[in-house]
Amino acid sequence: METKYNFAIDRGGTFTDIYVRCPTGRERSIKLLSVDPENYSDAPTEGIRRILEEETGVSYPRGVPVETSKIGWIRMGTTVATNALLERKGEKMALVITDGFEDLLYIGNQSRPKIFDLKIQMPEMLYSEVVSINERVILKGDSQIDEERSLREVTAANGEQLLILKELDISEVRSKLNKVYSNGIRSLAIVFMHSYIYDDHEKKIAAVAREIGFTHVSMSSEIMPMVRIVPRGDTASADAYLTPAISSYLRGFSRGFKDNLQGIQVMFMQSDGGLTPMDTFTGSRAIVSGPAGGVVGYAKTTQSEGQPVIGFDMGGTSTDVSRYAGSFEHVFESTISGLSIQAPQLDINTVAAGGGSALQFRAGLFVVGPESAGAHPGPVCYRKGGYLAVTDANLALGRILPEYFPKIFGESEDQPLDLEASRLKFKEVQNQVKESGKIMSLEELAMGFLEVANEAMCRPIREITQAKGYDTSKHVLACFGGAGGQHACAIAKTLGMKNIFIHRYAGILSAYGMALADVVHEEQEPCSKPYEDSFDHIDQRLETLKKKCRQVLQNQGFSPNQMTMEVYLNYLHKALNRVPAPHGQHQQGPYHKQKECQHNGG
Repeated sequence: METKYNFAIDRGGTFTDIYVRCPTGRERSIKLLSVDPENYSDAPTEGIRRILEEETGVSYPRGVPVETSKIGWIRMGTTVATNALLERKGEKMALVITDGFEDLLYIGNQSRPKIFDLKIQMPEMLYSEVVSINERVILKGDSQIDEERSLREVTAANGEQLLILKELDISEVRSKLNKVYSNGIRSLAIVFMHSYIYDDHEKKIAAVAREIGFTHVSMSSEIMPMVRIVPRGDTASADAYLTPAISSYLRGFSRGFKDNLQGIQVMFMQSDGGLTPMDTFTGSRAIVSGPAGGVVGYAKTTQSEGQPVIGFDMGGTSTDVSRYAGSFEHVFESTISGLSIQAPQLDINTVAAGGGSALQFRAGLFVVGPESAGAHPGPVCYRKGGYLAVTDANLALGRILPEYFPKIFGESEDQPLDLEASRLKFKEVQNQVKESGKIMSLEELAMGFLEVANEAMCRPIREITQAKGYDTSKHVLACFGGAGGQHACAIAKTLGMKNIFIHRYAGILSAYGMALADVVHEEQEPCSKPYEDSFDHIDQRLETLKKKCRQVLQNQGFSPNQMTMEVYLNYLHKALNRVPAPHGQHQQGPYHKQKECQHNGG
């Protein structure tokens, strides 16, 4: 029997959801606004403080570090990295790259997602400065250079032979990095050609950078040792841009507790659906941290009787949809905010339509989002002078009952939703519609906005089902998130789905999923050997990766019988893109192997 309080927390864009397991076996939950600066500085800390105070009867004063003797573990997913990336509010950082490739990440891969757009807007680069380093490594036999010059030969991590075309000049490196440091930059991303198989140059420069005083250095060879420098460089840049922001939040979160949470197991949800200790939580693995908890939650709780499941997670800021058919669906490369992120993450599609999505009547059209009212000031009904939003429409139609909604509004934080304020705001829009020559009742107006929002949320569901050859109507709709229940029936009807599953913790399922999630550690390395001719070599390397995984998890306190291993081969055919495949399927061509260890820790 547990003797302490265990917390699972989803810090979303609008609400922070907290699920608690009490020592008595009782389960309870609490929901707070993620941003409420007039009342508290950090929602997860405030939620833990309130629950401990209510459950123990002991006073935990606000503003005083929370006593941790009653806390067992804390598991959290957060949108800090996602928001920093989308809003470009990460750490000021510099890109260190092989000389001659300074514009490589800006040029990208020349893809045009919206090919018929007349005005193409290039995504804003994450780095503030570019530092070119006069170094170069080439493959032996790749050109005539090695025949004409005497070059130092080295063996790469995958067994290939490389030639050092340009050796590092450490004094030059130090001079250039000192200049960057003097400009106030403290975070670096290092990206060199072929560093995924030869990391010596990146390691030497990282050592110099740390000597100078850079507080964070992301090496592409360490973050994601995979072929293709553009996505590898984007991933390293994202890590250098986001990890300091995450570290800053984690330090602030820890300061809210006695002894900075020393001795308390604190885990964070990664984008791949696994938990990792707080000190190894990085920006490139945190981009869909919060939604990943929801995928784990519905995958482990939905009673679908063998049918595949569509996860429909409608929160305050956005809606996340995913598919589960007996195993988690991962992607190993994704494009987020114009960046190619090369990191394993759950296949989650997001649309900017949530309970806080702003409603506008513009140019004769009903417009929903992508702007969001957020948590502060929030929708009109939040009593903060906010914006008309989807939540106001549901409230005006009677789909939200104020008496059953958390009473956390107003200056005293104990007031219900303000129905009258929502209706008054809709009357203003009603007058705008009337001026355009249309006459609609307030209810028709609210319903019109909801129909637009529903269609926007159906699109990503079609993308993960019909666009991939699956019949949407053959799925169960697992509905969760704070606003999911208000739209589930309309979504299911539009898509022809007959079954909807709503868990008792549907309103906080992302937080509940973190309590059910496994601790995951991943190891990977590159290989360029033909698959069918290299079984012995592959098995040997896999054993080495397994040992590394076991050691890391044993250091965290897990025993070997608590671990399971999953092996992935990222297979790369000469003329095709990389294809993830389970080890044991006989395919030809070079591949990149990835190793995951999991601990079943509910």
